[in-house]
Amino acid sequence: MDFLKRIFGGGGQSGGDSAGRYFYVRPRGCEEVVRVRIDMRNDLSQTDDGSQLWVHKYVRGNVCFQQVELDLYFDANRNLSNSEVQGGALVTEADYQAWMEKQQEK
Repeated sequence: MDFLKRIFGGGGQSGGDSAGRYFYVRPRGCEEVVRVRIDMRNDLSQTDDGSQLWVHKYVRGNVCFQQVELDLYFDANRNLSNSEVQGGALVTEADYQAWMEKQQEK
């Protein structure tokens, strides 16, 4: 699971935010990378069969207005077990940092 956390940024905590985990999404056809915060205490619901925790998010950036639908699935220990993305792709935190640095250069 550490591999998934490193790839998708799902373990990062920022500014003492112990309930938040961050994921990074690039909308299809865009350079922008959007940071998505999941509140691990309040955003998760059980799947219909009760076997997993799940969250569905609509994601839209500030530069690129393409909408992305993000479904994240977690096991009972709240570790990411699966993800589904429509209209974009999950990317790494490093991709997000690179995009942010590029924006500061403008």
